[in-house]
Amino acid sequence: MKFKVRHVIGIALGVILLMFALLILLPTESRWFKPMLGIAFFVAVCQFWFDVMQENRRNKEIEEKFLEFVRSVSDSVKSGIPIPKAIAEAGDTNYGALTPYVNKLVYQIGWGVPLREAFIRFSEDTNNKLVKRSMAIIVEAEQSGGHIDKVLQSVTASVLQIKKIKEERRSNIFSQIIQGYLIFIMFVGIMIVLQVYLMPQLTNIGGSVLSGVSTTTTGLGTGGTPVFPSTIDFDMIFTFLLLIQGFFSGLMIGKFAEGNIKYGLKHSLILMLIGYLAFTIAVGF
Repeated sequence: MKFKVRHVIGIALGVILLMFALLILLPTESRWFKPMLGIAFFVAVCQFWFDVMQENRRNKEIEEKFLEFVRSVSDSVKSGIPIPKAIAEAGDTNYGALTPYVNKLVYQIGWGVPLREAFIRFSEDTNNKLVKRSMAIIVEAEQSGGHIDKVLQSVTASVLQIKKIKEERRSNIFSQIIQGYLIFIMFVGIMIVLQVYLMPQLTNIGGSVLSGVSTTTTGLGTGGTPVFPSTIDFDMIFTFLLLIQGFFSGLMIGKFAEGNIKYGLKHSLILMLIGYLAFTIAVGF
């Protein structure tokens, strides 16, 4: 992830919204002060969030196009074409996000870079686990003098099987993702009901019961000191509960759906933003 101009613009807009909330909304005790803090935070980090989502999409596209690339090379090698020439012919095809790495691989082979070294650089450039694992198998087979065409066929079948498993898991887990969002929304609703309706009533009842209670000091005939209920900021407690619940719920959804916790960061940010805005708007200042 590279720090770009749009990241600076996003952070600057977030700071502007934060200053607006502190200088304009806070003195007037506006009910939109706390929601504006959440919006300012989202605006400041949204560009980084977009980068994470873009990286996730790039990895998915690389895995899909890598299957096409390996299958094309495998078919060419099976027909008797040498591997360097097969890769050069496959390089004429558009592979989307994988295209720059395939072109670099073709150029390196054309410049006389050893095939093993070119494959290693190719896997490192893509920075994808599936590609690295597959290319490691191909490199070892090429170095040991094995039947490279059979190895390519095995790699193609393996990549295809992994793709099918991921698609099946993604389709089967979709209902659970919806359930995760619904459960979190119900949790937000419970927190709002507790803070808006239940906690004020409990505070009033506790205050009326304890307002007449006093303690006396032993041996003194004087009156005692009235006991008042301790003040607890449930607003802050419930807010942190929502943020923690949203963060880990998003990570769990990403782990179940994609098999990797980092894919859950997008869900975490969405859930945290939904929970924070809904709670602060309902509760007010």
